[in-house]
Amino acid sequence: MKTRISRSIRLATLGFATTGALMAGTAAQAQEQGTVNLAYVEWSSEVASTNVIAAVLEQAGYEVNLTSLSAAAMFQALSTGDADAIVAAWLPTTHADYMERVGDSVEDLGPNLNGTKLGLVVPDYTDVDSITELNDNAELFDGEIIGIDPGAGLMGVTEEAVDTYDLDLRLRSGSDATMVAALSNAINNEEDIVVTSWTPHWMFARWDLKYLEDPEGVFGGDEQIHTVVRNGFADEMPEAYAILDAFEWTPDQMGEVMLMNQEDGSDPYENAKQWVEENQDVVEQWLDS
Repeated sequence: MKTRISRSIRLATLGFATTGALMAGTAAQAQEQGTVNLAYVEWSSEVASTNVIAAVLEQAGYEVNLTSLSAAAMFQALSTGDADAIVAAWLPTTHADYMERVGDSVEDLGPNLNGTKLGLVVPDYTDVDSITELNDNAELFDGEIIGIDPGAGLMGVTEEAVDTYDLDLRLRSGSDATMVAALSNAINNEEDIVVTSWTPHWMFARWDLKYLEDPEGVFGGDEQIHTVVRNGFADEMPEAYAILDAFEWTPDQMGEVMLMNQEDGSDPYENAKQWVEENQDVVEQWLDS
């Protein structure tokens, strides 16, 4: 079996070889069941979850295509049938607009992870605790909020926060990687910085960070990450649908994979396979539902 991973315009083909123990199961697990097309955004959390569910689907005998897209393109691909499923919908706040746009062309299977959060984050040593204090301390942050990719729902919510709090700071777009690089550089130099971020994210395990208080509630409360599939997928691939519907894990489990992915030279797909192999008790619950 093979997994083809498309990251924007780059396509890489990876092989997946299961151990004899993993292949010991029903005959269906050893047969090609068809191809499942998964889309995701290039966030560390979604890279982890999408590669893990891909490895699980492959264990069940499916070929899996992974395509990295912007948030807007991810939902569009799902609504047009170019993608079969995503495990990367942050609801009810971050991706609410996208879900509204795709309307009745998709099916929300509910949360695969509970206990998420998003907002503005600073190093723990920064002497600012609330978004309301940013204007008075704008010079500490060079008048900037360091953001991620411009199509992300988090960026849209942050723009709302800029308006709501009448902030004098400019929201600078980039990517998850550039945001983390800026944060790392600031902390290494004991400088102040404010970034857009979310939980779960491996950076909270690496550094002492804090969310700025959001008294107006612009960023909402705790969110969930949902699995969403295109209409018709359940009828065409019922077993794959059942696996995706059963997929649910914890922030700690996701954090294990995200930390593995931060090791120099590591491959998220290989790390996902390793995690799946080492957590068969969890995986079997998804496969046997």
